[in-house]
Amino acid sequence: MSQRHDTAVVATIAGVAVDTRHWIGGRRVASPATFPDTSPIDGSPLTEVARGGAHEAAAAVTAAQAAFPSWSATSREERARILHAIADGVENRIEELAAVETADNGALLRSHRRGVMPRVAHNFRFFADWLLSLAHEDFETRGHTNRISWDPAGVCALITPWNAPLMLATWKVAPALAAGNTVVLKPAEWSPLTASLLADIAAEAGLPSGVLNVVQGYGEEVGSALVSDPRVARISFTGSVPTARHIAGAAAANLVPVSLELGGKSPLLVFADSDLDLAVELAVEQYDNAGQVCLAGTRLLVESSVAEEFTQRFIVKAAALQQGDPRDEATDIGPNIHPDHFARIDGFVQRALATGARAVIGGGPNTELGGLYYRPTLLTDVAPDTEIVTEEVFGPVLTLQTFDTDEEAVALANGTRFGLAATVVTGDSERARRITEQLVAGTVWVNCFFVRDLQAPFGGARQSGIGREGGTWSFDFYCDVKNTVTAPKGWQHHG
Repeated sequence: MSQRHDTAVVATIAGVAVDTRHWIGGRRVASPATFPDTSPIDGSPLTEVARGGAHEAAAAVTAAQAAFPSWSATSREERARILHAIADGVENRIEELAAVETADNGALLRSHRRGVMPRVAHNFRFFADWLLSLAHEDFETRGHTNRISWDPAGVCALITPWNAPLMLATWKVAPALAAGNTVVLKPAEWSPLTASLLADIAAEAGLPSGVLNVVQGYGEEVGSALVSDPRVARISFTGSVPTARHIAGAAAANLVPVSLELGGKSPLLVFADSDLDLAVELAVEQYDNAGQVCLAGTRLLVESSVAEEFTQRFIVKAAALQQGDPRDEATDIGPNIHPDHFARIDGFVQRALATGARAVIGGGPNTELGGLYYRPTLLTDVAPDTEIVTEEVFGPVLTLQTFDTDEEAVALANGTRFGLAATVVTGDSERARRITEQLVAGTVWVNCFFVRDLQAPFGGARQSGIGREGGTWSFDFYCDVKNTVTAPKGWQHHG
C-alpha cells in the first residue's frame, strides 16, 4: 500500500520503503496522475506510481542538460570513483533490491540475490574500470600523429524492459554515466520500482543532481515525448520491434543515434554427436525466468537420429522443475509478468495447437496455481513457417523441429526475421566452427549458454536490433569519437 511520509509518497514493498515519484534534477517530483503497479506473484496491488508525460519528460531533459557541462568535465578518475560508490550502495542493499524486484516482476528471489543484483553492481564497476583504461594507440600518417578520444555526447534517453529491470537498466546507465553523459531513465511501467531505488543509491553515492533522472509512466506518453526531444543526444532501447520502429522514427527526425535490442527467436541446435545430457540441460534452461529472456533458445533443432531420445530425456528433466512462488528457494519457474502478457503467451500456444502442433508437455496455464503461472510447454509437429516458430512468444514455450543434414540445420536456424543469439551443441569442434560461421546471430554459444562478459560486443542482427554495446563498443555509442591529427614537431605557422 502507499502512504504519505513528510510530503513524499512512499510504498512499502516487501518491507522496503520505495518512493513512487519521479527523480528529476536531484529531487522527488510528483505527477497529477498515477498508474497501478501490481505483483505478478498473486495479483495483489503493490502501489500507485507517478505517471509522467510530456511535462515530466521535458523537465528531466532540462535537468540532464543543465548537469551535463559539469559532469562531462569531471575527470575520468572522479567519475569512476562515483560509479564504484554506486556499486557499493547496490551491494549494501542487495537483499532489499532483490525483494522489491521479485515482488514487482515475479522473477526468482534466489536468482536476484545470487546473480542479478551482484551483476548490477558489477555493471558499474566494470564500466568504471574500463573508462580508466579506455585508449587507442596513437598512429602516424606521413609524419602526422593521430590521437583518438571519446567525447561525452550529451543527454541520453534510456528506455528499459520489465524482464530484468535493474540489471538491464544499469547495463545502459553505467556506460552512459562513465562516458560523461547525463541520463534520463524511463523504466518499464510493469516493473518500475527498483529504478526508483537506484536513484536513491546514486544520490547517496554522490552523483551530482541532474546527472541521473528517472521518469515513470507509459511509453506512449512519457516515452514518446522523451525520444522526440531534440535535446537528446543518444537513445538506447530494449523491447519490442513495433516500439523500436516508433523510437527509430522519432530519432530519425532529429538524427539521433540509437541502440536497439529487440529480442529474438533464437535456435538451439543439437547434433547427434553431442553430449545429450548436456544438450537436455541447456534446453531445459531455456525456461529460465518463466521464458522471459530475450536470448532464450526457444527453437530446439535436433538431429533426427537422436530426436526421440532427446525428447524423452527432456520430458524427465522438465518434469523435475518446480513451479510456484518465486520467493520460495525451491521454485524454479515463477509467474509471467502481467495478465496481458499471459494472455498473449496462451494465445500463441492455443493457435499453434489449433493448427496441428502437439504439446509434449504443458500446453496451457497451470490451473493448480492459477493466476499468471503458465506450464512449461514443448510443442512438436510445427511447420517452419508457422507463427509459433517465427514470432517471439517470450514465455515458457519451446518448439522442437528435426533436421537430417548440417545444411538443413543452418537453414532452419536462420529461418526467422530475428538474429539475436544461437546455441550449438556438438562434440565435433570442426562442425562447431563450420556451423557457427553460417549462423545469423549477435552471440553464439557452443556447448554452453548465457555466458556473458561485459567486454564482449552484445546486440542482434536483422530485426533483433541495431548496434553493439559492451566494452569499448559502449563508449563508441555513448560518445562522439574524435580523431585529432597533429603535424610533425618543428612546424611553424606562416601568416
